[in-house]
Amino acid sequence: MRDVTDDDPYLWLEDISGDAALAWVAERNAETARAVAGDAGFGALKTRLREVLDASDRIPYTVRRGAYLYNFWRDARHVRGVWRRTTPERYREDAPEWEILLDVDALAAAEGEKWVWDGARVRRPEYDRALVRLSRDGGDAVVVREFDLATREFVDDGFRLPEAKTRIGWAGADTVLVGTDLGPGSLTDSGYPRTVRRWRRGTPVEASEIVYEAEQGDVAAWGYRDATPGFEREFVGRSLDFFRSETYLLRPDGTRARIDVPDDADVDAHRRYLLVTLKSAWLGQPTGSLLAFDFDAFMAGDRTPEVLFTPDRRTALAGYSWTRNHLILETMRDVSTRIEVLTPEAGGGWSRAPLVGVPELSAVSVVDTDPDVSDEYVLDVSGFLQPSALHLGRVGAGSEVLKQAPHRFDSTGLTVAQHFATSRDGTRVPYFVIGPDRATGGPGPTLLYGYGGFEVSLTPYYGAVTGRAWLERGGTHVIANIRGGGEYGPDWHQAALGAERPRAFEDFAAVAEDLVARGITTPAMLGASGGSNGGLLMGAMLTRNPELFGAIVAQVPLLDMTRFHKLLAGASWIAEYGDPDDEADLTHLRAISPYHRLTTDREYPPVLLMTSTRDDRVHPGHARKTAARLRELGHRVLFHENTGGGHAGAGDNEQAAHNSALVHTYLWQQLTRTAPPATAAPTPDVTEVPAPARPAGDAVTAIPRAAPAAPSGTGSSRRAAPSGPAPGGTGCGG
Repeated sequence: MRDVTDDDPYLWLEDISGDAALAWVAERNAETARAVAGDAGFGALKTRLREVLDASDRIPYTVRRGAYLYNFWRDARHVRGVWRRTTPERYREDAPEWEILLDVDALAAAEGEKWVWDGARVRRPEYDRALVRLSRDGGDAVVVREFDLATREFVDDGFRLPEAKTRIGWAGADTVLVGTDLGPGSLTDSGYPRTVRRWRRGTPVEASEIVYEAEQGDVAAWGYRDATPGFEREFVGRSLDFFRSETYLLRPDGTRARIDVPDDADVDAHRRYLLVTLKSAWLGQPTGSLLAFDFDAFMAGDRTPEVLFTPDRRTALAGYSWTRNHLILETMRDVSTRIEVLTPEAGGGWSRAPLVGVPELSAVSVVDTDPDVSDEYVLDVSGFLQPSALHLGRVGAGSEVLKQAPHRFDSTGLTVAQHFATSRDGTRVPYFVIGPDRATGGPGPTLLYGYGGFEVSLTPYYGAVTGRAWLERGGTHVIANIRGGGEYGPDWHQAALGAERPRAFEDFAAVAEDLVARGITTPAMLGASGGSNGGLLMGAMLTRNPELFGAIVAQVPLLDMTRFHKLLAGASWIAEYGDPDDEADLTHLRAISPYHRLTTDREYPPVLLMTSTRDDRVHPGHARKTAARLRELGHRVLFHENTGGGHAGAGDNEQAAHNSALVHTYLWQQLTRTAPPATAAPTPDVTEVPAPARPAGDAVTAIPRAAPAAPSGTGSSRRAAPSGPAPGGTGCGG
């Protein structure tokens, strides 16, 4: 291990809005603008990327709430976006007629605030009111306002909360369950709600009844009501850390009954069933299994499970979604999706069958279901080179294409393949390669992307931004499915927890070496990028394996591993990385901390660090301090800090296009400076693979904003691992 230092002369850069810090940011931004935004091709590229993000023929992804389909939409005319809805019948039309519920641009102009949409909770089953969440310039903290869907106005005397990291949901026509910042003692050390209150209309929130309290050292408390007709139940609980939690049934008399499962298991109550996803072995079932119980029998002490899914070495649970009478199960085999339908039988047990109507060799994800009403489902079907198609189907009756996205970039001559690299300890690590056939054309500029944390899986997607910015001009794009993610279930994640984090770094380095060995690229033409926890990965590559890369980009990165727990939401990630206040953990945290590993006696590839002043999840000080130290030591570094955008790095499509143009222009500048040398022919371990779907655009994978949130109570969908919000704002609302 190289020597590290605890000397930190740049603590002043942690002062987010301090005059000296912001002056330093302005100077660095100007340098980057001259070096990158001043490139001859930057303006044209940014324009083409903005066209992708603003395109009017994008698929408007929706969620169903009662009789309507809800969508949140941004384009050139709606920079901050509109929340809107239509009927299922109108949605079938090429140009549906939408009812505009809330124009965020108009609201921002009227109130003089840079509002960014953060979603809404529609009251169920009436579907007449909503709790709208608005963020100032993209931060995680939000204001909450009650909204009348009939009048399309905020309710003057309705539920309303000032800016905080609030958790809130309906618990009746005139009641909500809420956790928010009410002063000393109301938040955990991680900055999330410590109490759950039953807040009744017309009363002060400060005087509302506390129905549950978490400990100060927990991550958060939460509560929600399942409003499924005939199965109305309330639940409360606490996240002990990022991966362990306790869930309780809240009885009408105010007493609680623990849902007695392992702390690291996920639970989901839906109608008569309790589903339990295992993160460790239990009841004789292995890690990664999905178990079903009769809810009432379980609460009475019965622990006889019905096993719905058991993983194997190559297959993991990806998620599930309920329809009215069925459970749609999503799994991954070597990071390629499979979908089947499970049906509870009257006499006990479950039948299963492949989902009828799903095209072969396609990547599929369940977008929406309406489990209160029907067995309809909506699927997104796509591939790396195949734009999304939205399929509407009914279990047992096949599906039809409802919407088809057009091609956004020229894919002529491009191929998709899956390879496996061998990591230092012998583990086979899968990765996807999208680009021109290098077997005949020789090595070329290549962009390697990774994340490796929080059990987040990097499933492939149709990336229009990457297609235009990188693939069209001859680059190769690579996605590495390293440990720390969820591609092979909880074991894949846990293999890189805490002191084992270097396994994720070794996996990524092994992929980089494999790309060179196959003749796909050379170190001088290989770039790497990652965001959030992936920014930590980029810092590790910079300081541990600089010889493997020609340039590195780290977005909203986590880089100071000795102070992360003191900055913003950092304390909530101790279960992922370790506790810097514990000497036993501090040893390995110092060893993996990129900020502390920087030295003068090692040559680093050029690096671009990007962050946001309004990121209230990963503190901008991580990127600021690292850029300052690199400059001090005489290394090549550029820095860009967007003043808004939160952890997504961008609050609107203009900012998103600018950031993406910066990343790809910078990498192209750095990786095309030298002519490629001759290399050996690629090795034969290749599998042609279709791409699983990702409805949103090219998003920086984010550290989830808190411990996994409580289920919404709709019973419609449950992913196997948390994922961060996708910048761009083109997804659903409601």
